[in-house]
Amino acid sequence: MRNLLRSVKRALGAGALAIALVAAPAAFAQAPKPSAAALATAKQLVDVTGAATLFSPLIAGVVEQSKILYLQQNPMLQKDLNEIAEKMRADLQPRFAEVTDEIARQYATHFTETELKEILGFYQSAAGKKMLSEQPKVVNASMQFAQDWANKLSTEVTAKMRDELKKRGHPM
Repeated sequence: MRNLLRSVKRALGAGALAIALVAAPAAFAQAPKPSAAALATAKQLVDVTGAATLFSPLIAGVVEQSKILYLQQNPMLQKDLNEIAEKMRADLQPRFAEVTDEIARQYATHFTETELKEILGFYQSAAGKKMLSEQPKVVNASMQFAQDWANKLSTEVTAKMRDELKKRGHPM
């Protein structure tokens, strides 16, 4: 039990540190507060672009991490922890608005209201909608190309390095 409490305290401490590190830059930044109109436009931008989608697994991940912490201490808790985790994920889901609000605040801090409206206008246009639908395909294809390219380059570099080592008298 003492180990369990120690592990929980360690996890909570690590979680608090992570939150502090994420929040610290925003807390120390002296940027002017965005206007309510800029924030509203930024929230629209977050919705239209799906900018918060990247963060959607956060709540489930945090709950799962805590569940694993307890399971490591006592695997017999599996059934109860599964039930508790399911309820916690549902109970915590409304808090995801905190994340989307912060994303909108970041946009509103880095762009003027006019710029946000222009960006939003683009994403609401036919070209912007196409950009949103096609961008994941472009990124995936680009990542696949980069991975294949790096693999070929690695083979090439390894062969050239082996040749250079042979020239220097190293048996290969």
